Amino acid sequence: MDLSTKFMGIALKSPLVVSASPLSKDVSRIRQLEDAGAAAVVLYSLFEEQVEHEARELEYYYKYGADRFAESLSYFPEIEDFKTGPQEYLEHIRQAKQAVDIPIIGSLNGISSGGWTSYAKKMEQAGADGLELNVYYIPTDPDLPGEHVEKVHVAVLETVLESVSIPVAVKLSPFFSAIGNMARRLTEAGADGLVLFNRFYQPDISIEDLEVRPRLVLSDSNENRLPLRWIAILHGRVQTSLAATTGIHTPQDVVKMLLAGADATMLCSCLLKNGIGHMRALAAGLEQIMEKAGYESVREMKGALSQKNCPEPAAFERGNYLQLLSSYGPTATFE
Repeated sequence: MDLSTKFMGIALKSPLVVSASPLSKDVSRIRQLEDAGAAAVVLYSLFEEQVEHEARELEYYYKYGADRFAESLSYFPEIEDFKTGPQEYLEHIRQAKQAVDIPIIGSLNGISSGGWTSYAKKMEQAGADGLELNVYYIPTDPDLPGEHVEKVHVAVLETVLESVSIPVAVKLSPFFSAIGNMARRLTEAGADGLVLFNRFYQPDISIEDLEVRPRLVLSDSNENRLPLRWIAILHGRVQTSLAATTGIHTPQDVVKMLLAGADATMLCSCLLKNGIGHMRALAAGLEQIMEKAGYESVREMKGALSQKNCPEPAAFERGNYLQLLSSYGPTATFE
């Protein structure tokens, strides 16, 4: 059974990729992920705020009082010699590359096209096989038009692509008014892959303390229908790799994404819930389903039920909306 595939032009032994998460913060755990069958690992994200904050803080303490005594100008080593959080991230890439044979993909989380994108080049130099741009942006200003938001995403991608030669993917939000057009614009701008979709963490309100609090809720399989739908729509219509993320927990979830047209499936919540060993169950289940359906390779099944190849393409649009509503009725008896 041939489970091999390609994402961003990177050869993978299977479509099972670990998405950015705390699972990749420890090199020994990355080894465990490889042993369990992970085809690649996207490292936890380096945040724009980390780069900017630590650079400002370091510069402040480096220069503080330097003008008081002449000898203080040469007392400290050059500022480039300090290892800050971002520097530790680069070292983590180097160590991970030495420890495993699977591809290691760096992750940048931010929105501006400023200095933080210079770390893309440093990630490449550290040995990253590719980059994932996690453009985590919630435009809360009512005066901000959608066109501006779209231009910002494209600008970030173009800035990064100017500085690196390794493949770059963009992790997309599902909240664009025209996802298909946005996907095409990013593809035309040079994106080597699109990851659908970014799952924003939503705040909650504590009514006991009257405070706004962060709340992390892991996904379940019911959440994979949104990426499933759009991967099926985009397959064959944009000339770039597609990866599915959010709600992929079972071998059946993986197969659905492949049939829709995904080149890879990104895994996080299922591993946090079930442990790293769950990766083996996904691979074994994928092989069993493929064998039963008569598929000999992932390449053979990829996109078989995309909108382009589906016998009923309207199933991914509005066509079956009324049918779905009319077929669903209450189960309770009313008197």
